[in-house]
Amino acid sequence: MVISRKIQIRLNVFFITLAIVFITVFSMYELGYLDELFTILAKDNYIFYWMLLIGFLAEIVAGSMGMGYGVICTTTLLFLNIPPHIVSASIHSAESFTTAAGSISHIQLKNVSKTLVRKLAIPAVIGAVIGALCLTYLGEYYAKITKTIIAFYTLYLGIQIFSNTFKGKQSKALKRKTNLTRLGVIGGFIDSFAGGGWGPLVTGTLIKNAFTPRFAVGSSTVAKFILTLTAAVTFFFTLGIQHWNIILGLLIGGIVTAPFSAMLTAKLPVRKMFFIIGTLVIVMSLITIYKSIFN
Repeated sequence: MVISRKIQIRLNVFFITLAIVFITVFSMYELGYLDELFTILAKDNYIFYWMLLIGFLAEIVAGSMGMGYGVICTTTLLFLNIPPHIVSASIHSAESFTTAAGSISHIQLKNVSKTLVRKLAIPAVIGAVIGALCLTYLGEYYAKITKTIIAFYTLYLGIQIFSNTFKGKQSKALKRKTNLTRLGVIGGFIDSFAGGGWGPLVTGTLIKNAFTPRFAVGSSTVAKFILTLTAAVTFFFTLGIQHWNIILGLLIGGIVTAPFSAMLTAKLPVRKMFFIIGTLVIVMSLITIYKSIFN
């Protein structure tokens, strides 16, 4: 069986990550720090292990549907009462690595339009910086209001994901004119401020407007990596590194799953996944909204 280049690249990333984790754990064992490591990982009610599971599941969904990683992680973290600015900072820190691996895959497979990336990425960077700065202030001082706004947004995204269950095949219409600058700014701001949403908004809009799917997904992924890195750096300089156990859990869970998500794409029932994930996001968002308003 011939392994595709995309899967081979992801497998290489997986084995490198596995080697780094093994060497780190073995070194800590030899130095007598293993007990301290497990104590640290048990902090915040073992949230590291929960994030490991969430990163694992979110990457399976993102790998099969081309979107959803940020939405699932954001909805879950808000549900667990993590402050909004910590939510977005943690997700973008972890996604800096997962989107880098995806971008390399798409570039190797020639799924990327440099023109499209440039037209999306530059405005996306501007939107990401504005979104991160707004969230840093609003998330810290107006956490309850910000959390409610983001929960309403994830509710909207959940409805969008759920509605894909009943959509027919995309008609091959002529490519509609798309304001890529406006799309990039709005997508960058929302993704940075809300912790996710670039895929459903930007990639979904490009495909809906009849851009070639592989170039839409590949170019959007590379632009997403650039805005994610920008948001992560902005959060680092404004907030520092907080809740690294959340970041590490999401990162390891996502990277471990990434090599195999491409293999699962053709086998998973995508419509059923739209239904299940959409329903979960809607229910968790409604609970978060209820807790934000009435508690």
